[in-house]
Amino acid sequence: MILDRFRLGEKVALVTGGTRGIGLAIAKALGEAGAHVVVAGRTMKDDARQELAGVAFDFLAAEMLDEKAPDRLVAETLGKAGRLDILVNSAGIAVHGDSGDYPEDIWRKTMAINVDAVFRCCRAALAPMRRQGGGAILNVGSISGIVSNIPQNQVAYNSSKAAVHMMTKSLASEVAAENIRVNAVAPGYVETDMSRGGIENPEWFPIWRGMTPMGRVGQPEEVAAAALFLCSPAASYVTGEVLVIDGGYTTR
Repeated sequence: MILDRFRLGEKVALVTGGTRGIGLAIAKALGEAGAHVVVAGRTMKDDARQELAGVAFDFLAAEMLDEKAPDRLVAETLGKAGRLDILVNSAGIAVHGDSGDYPEDIWRKTMAINVDAVFRCCRAALAPMRRQGGGAILNVGSISGIVSNIPQNQVAYNSSKAAVHMMTKSLASEVAAENIRVNAVAPGYVETDMSRGGIENPEWFPIWRGMTPMGRVGQPEEVAAAALFLCSPAASYVTGEVLVIDGGYTTR
């Protein structure tokens, strides 16, 4: 049955940034599909644990600014579960600001978490996936890597997500012959802790909503459903894609 191709029984997934927002929703979706999920984040609150109730998961504390964190997370995942079939890179930050006086340290922090850590996690996952004869990598990009959002100024975030999209395509081309698929999702405005400030901003949100044909923000579960597809055998002939989930925002 076609629905069986969405099932992930016996698979092991590592999800960075998996303790809140889109990452948590993806972790839950993968777990509900049968995967054993290793969730990585700075901390894990009780509400996140409750969200994953009924899902087989482990939590690993990690600070993605630590250059050694990606290798450690992959090694500890292998130690706990014996294999790594799926990697989801969801950890990320966004700090707005005018480019003329944007702080150098915030620029570097944004790139370190949103780009460097993503690459290091991908690099670390390749060895076990090659030994196993394949795997799936999913990077969380953004419509901000495709268009320049308004009215907020966010040159660092936009640049970092554009880098994630090209990293996805380049890596997918490189490892496709080894049965390792690499894709990305590019969410639009989704209701999470990261976006809540903008949603509550009386100047920003009317513009966001007005530029979105569907006239609303998305929910993390709507991104997670697409993520499950890309991580599952249902997407076995899909690699190098950046799947936009934005209520039509980028059509205008």
